Amino acid sequence: MSYLDQGMNRGRVYAIIAVAILHALLAYAVVTGLAYNFAKKAMEDLKTFDVQEEPPPPPEPPPPEQPEVQPPPIVTPPPMVRMNTPSPPMVSVPSAPPFVPTPTAPPAPPAPPAPPPPPRTVEPARARANLASYVSDADYPASAIRAEQQGTTGFRLTVGTDGRVTGCDITSSSGSPALDQTTCRIMRSRARFTPARDDHGNPATDSVSSRIRWVLPAD
Repeated sequence: MSYLDQGMNRGRVYAIIAVAILHALLAYAVVTGLAYNFAKKAMEDLKTFDVQEEPPPPPEPPPPEQPEVQPPPIVTPPPMVRMNTPSPPMVSVPSAPPFVPTPTAPPAPPAPPAPPPPPRTVEPARARANLASYVSDADYPASAIRAEQQGTTGFRLTVGTDGRVTGCDITSSSGSPALDQTTCRIMRSRARFTPARDDHGNPATDSVSSRIRWVLPAD
């Protein structure tokens, strides 16, 4: 019930109560003999009034119209196209040849122990004479004289434990093969040495290097 309805009901209740009181007073006046005067006075005092009802509130405005939203158009998906995927080519793999075990060679025998190092030479071989004294003009090769060849021949001699020459190597040539060959031939046949000694005092092999200068003999 609204506040306006509550006010209207309250006014009606008050009017009914006032009328009831008036009727009671009139009855009392009739009984006591004062009805006339009291009724006259009450009628004068009684004032009728119309109860005006308050107008109802104006109706609420209707809600604004919502714009009609068009649903999205229905789109049909494109048809699926199946692609024929080519199968992978078949590759033939040649079968592996049968396994043939390789015979294993027997283990090699252990290497023989290394020979002990040779004794260390503490005293070198010494020529018993000047090596150039073993050569004379008579030893000059005739072919070198005709070709007028001369020069210095370098050589290295290997001396054995008996002091004799066992090997001869040319270390620098004189430019004449005849002079080089004659040098080694003379040293092998004529040169004599005191053999070298090792750290135990025993004779040992050794090598000696030297040079011979060949000069054409005077006429």
